Parts: sequence; structure tokens; C-alpha cells
Amino acid sequence: MTGAGRACGVPRRRVRVRQRAAALRQESARVPEIDPRVDDDVITGVAATVVVLRDGAHGPEVLLLERPRHRGSFAGAWVFPGGAVDPEDRVANGETDAAGEEPGVRRAAVREVQEEAGLVLNADALVAISCWVPPAGIPKRLRTWFFLAPDPGGALALAPDECVDAAWLRPQDALERHASGGLRLVAPTWVTLHGLVGKASVAEMLAAARRGEPERFTSRAGTTLSGATIFWAGDVAFTDQALAEAEGARHRLEVGALPWVYWRSGVGGAR
Repeated sequence: MTGAGRACGVPRRRVRVRQRAAALRQESARVPEIDPRVDDDVITGVAATVVVLRDGAHGPEVLLLERPRHRGSFAGAWVFPGGAVDPEDRVANGETDAAGEEPGVRRAAVREVQEEAGLVLNADALVAISCWVPPAGIPKRLRTWFFLAPDPGGALALAPDECVDAAWLRPQDALERHASGGLRLVAPTWVTLHGLVGKASVAEMLAAARRGEPERFTSRAGTTLSGATIFWAGDVAFTDQALAEAEGARHRLEVGALPWVYWRSGVGGAR
């Protein structure tokens, strides 16, 4: 007869942990369901995401927030703080921005980090690193700007309706946890973390970002022999899925099973 708190000789807590890890592995392998009725060029809005950085005892760390598991965008995923640009973000001193969308995106980035995590950033400290366009067919298709920013200090104050947990993690540690099913990531978060691996300090991360131009990732969902895959410009199959297994340049993320595999021709650190 098994004792209280055990099932077949295995502690219930261990069973629950294993079940949750298995569920996360299944969730992490998913790609968004695509609605073919949505045109390829339809963008429903603009958003901002901030990779908040701090130097830790064993290397630089990023702030990740866990979204509520059963509602909202990216339910159950660990993400960088951020959200959609609101109309008021596009207005400064009573006048609508005339210099494109970046000023409003920066204001949205600062606002979202303060609302979600309680951290007050300086908009001038934000360094743009990328701009992401989701695959066609997603009803809520936001063009999202990603920024790096140093941790301004102060205690985290999480918005309970936006996030249920937070963690400071080294990029490599976050990727390893994802690979083992320990946390759920979405493709832009995964690729951004991958690009930060190997940097020795926050200063090095920011300096590298300032030297480059923000990269555009227009995503296209498809499949390869490895399963669900996301393609970006520079991949031989970006404009023609029939070429997915053909020889040629690669810029793709295989997300059909864990661990995810990133292929990028001519870039160190990617296969």
C-alpha cells in the first residue's frame, strides 16, 4: 500500500513537476495557428518590447516575465516586458509625432516596463536591436520593436493581470531551461536570447547593439522534414516553401520539437 502523498511509489510533487514539464514541451513546440484569410501585408498595430539587462555574479542577465497561463497574448510564455503602442504614446507636448513611429514606440516601451514590472527606464537609454513581423494569418499581427536597456535599479513590482512571475536569467540558462521543457518561449524571445549568448557584460551587449542597425525579421511559418519551422529573409525557402529541403542559404528556426534549432548561414553561433 502506498503512503499518503505518493502514487505508485513516486511523490505527487514529482509527478506534478513531470506532468507540467511534459505539457510545457508540447506547448513549446507549437507555432501559431494561421488564418489563410488574413493577407500577408496586413499589420494590425505596432508594439514595443524591452530586454532589460543587468550584470550578475556569473554574467549578464535578462529580465523575463511569465504571462498568465490561461488568457492574454502569449499565455504561459516567458517574455520580455512590453506591449502595444497606445494612441497617447504617439503624442508628445500635445502634438502627434511627425518623425515616424519610433518616438511613440520608445514611449510605449518605457510605459509598458513601468506598468508590468515597476521599473522606470530612460527612453534615451533604449537601443533598438530588431523589428519583428509575425507570420501572415495571425489576426492580431503587431509589428514589434525590440530594445535593449540597462536595469535602472529598484525593486520589481509586477502587474498581476499581466504577469504571474519574474526571473533574472542568463540568456544561456533561459535557453537551456526551454530546451528541457522547463519554460515556454516564443520565437522572437528565443532568437533574441540566442543573440545575447556569449557576451561578457551589459556594456558589451549595449556596445554591440549600438554598432549595428536594427534587424528586420519578417516571419513566415512552414514545415521541413524536422517539423514546424519559421523562416526569415535570407533563407532559400523564404519565398518558396517548396525549397525547404533544397541546398542553399539558411535563416530559420525549427520549432517542431525540443530543443529548437536555429540555422543561419554565415553567422557564428548558429548552425
